[in-house]
Amino acid sequence: MVAALTLSGVAQAQAQTQAQTKPADKPKDEAPRESWRDRVVDIGSQPGRDVGAMKRDMPPIIEQAMADPYSLKGLKTCVQLAGEVRKLNEALGPDYIVGNEVKESRAGKLAEAGGRTVINSIIPFRGLVREISGAAPAERRLNAALDAGLARRGFLRGVHYKQRCKTKF
Repeated sequence: MVAALTLSGVAQAQAQTQAQTKPADKPKDEAPRESWRDRVVDIGSQPGRDVGAMKRDMPPIIEQAMADPYSLKGLKTCVQLAGEVRKLNEALGPDYIVGNEVKESRAGKLAEAGGRTVINSIIPFRGLVREISGAAPAERRLNAALDAGLARRGFLRGVHYKQRCKTKF
């Protein structure tokens, strides 16, 4: 019951934040942010991931980045470089934008933290359960792969810039 109310609070606070943000405030090239529904589902499915019943899929572009983040194999033209960065943007979300003001709702963040606390307290000895089930090592592998994806995107953007490419990401 408490978890449902907390998750409901997350949903309401996120909806309120989204309603306050005007579409004109967002840069044109920024991808849509994670919706409040996605956050609620993520919070609610955490126990399933903790016991190894649910797994997160890793996009192939991230697996390739992990294999060799600094490879330029098959990327000779500006169009090819920009295409690879676009694929990484789809998998990783929007890249850092200089001067982009981060707007967040304090109520939304408190509700999200409360929801995570309630859901994560369902499993006693959560850390130990995560290690035994393989969820913790899987999360470490996922984080390492995401780091490689971020490194690759930054590297390719640098090469794109160095070659004075004009193509858009």
